[in-house]
Amino acid sequence: MTFTASQYSGARNLLLNCAEVQPGETILIAHEPASLAYYDNRVVDCVAAAAEGLRMQCNTMDVGFNRQARDLPEAVLQAFENADEIIFFARLGDQLRFSQMPTGKRVVVSYALCPDMLGSGFGTAHHDAFLRLKDVVNTAIASAENVCVTCPRGTDYSGHPLLDLTAGSDTTTRRFPMSVPTPVPAHSFSGRVAMPGFLTGTGSQYYAPYTVEFQGEVFALFDKGRLQGFEGDADSVGVANRHYDHVANSLGIDRDYVHSWHAGIHPGCGFPDKAGDSYERWGGSSFGNPRLLHFHTCGSYAPGEISWNVVDPTITLDGNKLWDNGRLRVESLHGSAEIMDMFPCAAQVFAKPDDRIGL
Repeated sequence: MTFTASQYSGARNLLLNCAEVQPGETILIAHEPASLAYYDNRVVDCVAAAAEGLRMQCNTMDVGFNRQARDLPEAVLQAFENADEIIFFARLGDQLRFSQMPTGKRVVVSYALCPDMLGSGFGTAHHDAFLRLKDVVNTAIASAENVCVTCPRGTDYSGHPLLDLTAGSDTTTRRFPMSVPTPVPAHSFSGRVAMPGFLTGTGSQYYAPYTVEFQGEVFALFDKGRLQGFEGDADSVGVANRHYDHVANSLGIDRDYVHSWHAGIHPGCGFPDKAGDSYERWGGSSFGNPRLLHFHTCGSYAPGEISWNVVDPTITLDGNKLWDNGRLRVESLHGSAEIMDMFPCAAQVFAKPDDRIGL
């Protein structure tokens, strides 16, 4: 199978800069069955070929897909014992990223779903650039006294960010590409959030129905991290309430808990398909685009079970716009100029952002 130079470049970025694999180490690529059509499994072949070209040992394993995974299967855990790094092209890694992962291993979950995404600016921009960018975004948000978020559809919420940046406050699973900052706790924020015509899951538990769509306008009202209700078109509000009742009752979780939120920081994160073709696939990759902000809700844990998605957010820190109508104003961040100078590949994706978000 033949891959392009840019696709191999993205694969090497994953292996060397994210997973930090060394020659002679053993990699296990854990993947889903190709028949599920979530990942295009040619991406597994591309990364495996790149690994072998770098004198690394590479094995692959079909780890299946469990819609409500709670634990790693024993056979998977045993396979992990013989690997130095585990790279997931499987939803299992995302489902368990906040809970059960083996200690002493470098674990990566890939949000590049196909060779084209791997070979785009999303996959090829140096991983370290976005690790550093995440840090400066985190610092800017944590240092603000007031953060206000609006969007063209009518989102309007604000609060004082109480962002925990201590070691261990975020998932220890490595994400490739790095495309979001640390989630901002919602318990100090209040306001309303405009839904973009649907509610969908978070990639934690794949209950059914995973997504509900609305014909009319819907706003979620929340106060200090608690959902107060929905307003808007009466029939659509009824759909939203029934969906929350169903998910919370089915999983035995806190229906009205609003856990946290964050916006995308990777302008190379283009989603080439329509969200409505597969909301599961859309929600598993597109969130890294700065044109999208999402909340973790329904459940008192990250990432919750139902996401709210805000399109083209404007995020204002103490009166200064950091995101402006879906554009991350990287030039306004203290320390970002040095990052862009050090990594021209990152500067390039900011100069020519990929605006495709599937909506």
